[in-house]
Amino acid sequence: MDLELWSVRPLWLTVLAALWGAAAGLLVPRAAYRFAVEPDEAWRTRCPDGHVLTGAAGGWLGLARCPDCAQDLRDFRTSASAPGDAGRAPGDGGRVPGDAGRVPGDAGRMPGDAPTAYRYGPGTPLVALATAGACAGLALATGARPELAVWLLLAPLGVLLAVVDFRVQRLPDVLTLPLAGLALVLLGVMALVPEHAGEWPTALFGSLVLGGAYFLLFLVNPNGMGFGDVKLALGIGAVLGWYGWGTVVLGTFAGFLFGGLYGLGLVLMRRAGRKTSIPFGPFLIAGAYVGLLIGAYAA
Repeated sequence: MDLELWSVRPLWLTVLAALWGAAAGLLVPRAAYRFAVEPDEAWRTRCPDGHVLTGAAGGWLGLARCPDCAQDLRDFRTSASAPGDAGRAPGDGGRVPGDAGRVPGDAGRMPGDAPTAYRYGPGTPLVALATAGACAGLALATGARPELAVWLLLAPLGVLLAVVDFRVQRLPDVLTLPLAGLALVLLGVMALVPEHAGEWPTALFGSLVLGGAYFLLFLVNPNGMGFGDVKLALGIGAVLGWYGWGTVVLGTFAGFLFGGLYGLGLVLMRRAGRKTSIPFGPFLIAGAYVGLLIGAYAA
């Protein structure tokens, strides 16, 4: 009977982890949209049509959907379908497009133009599905051990970093450095909980060693390794180090392998040259994910 309960429990755990991942993944696109700016630009505070982003945590938490744009679109469709009103903008009192310049805050839209979109950022269903799958895989590999809670908390942050780096080749410090600190703190707590399968000192040394190794690579070839990757390596080294040095080596190798295959594919398709810069963060994260799965399963 105990064996049957043990075999069923990971299934329910996997389902719960997938639901958590899906829910957290719904919040990733808005944050990714706000973070995906060039290094000399401030974080976005408005939707593509110029409406101020509002909501929890100063507008950082919420769906990548602008209610003002949605309302503008409804008004536009209502106005366009009304007899004799096809050329008027909602609320313009008879004015036609171009009569009064631009719509305030609407990124260049003319008064009679429809909103460009009321959803923005990366596709929410795809991101939510990817985050759910990542969390489900972690639950399957880790089982009911206490460190699973840490992996599930960090997974959406990893997805967010990967999306931002793919879009603008940037890994914001406000995400990479907290990832490293949060990983070490949470794993330190898990080391005090019975039934854990890792070692906190190795996680700490893994963070320092991997961060130091990437820093050396950055010094040798600054054009091939961004400093954001160095900071990201601190958190990834902590996560991989929890399960030992073999996991650190495996996750690091997988990251370089994935990045190399991606770059080679771009070259073969003539979409990049040998000196074309590519975002390495997503592959560093993907490699760490593979290493973590194998390390957790083997622990």
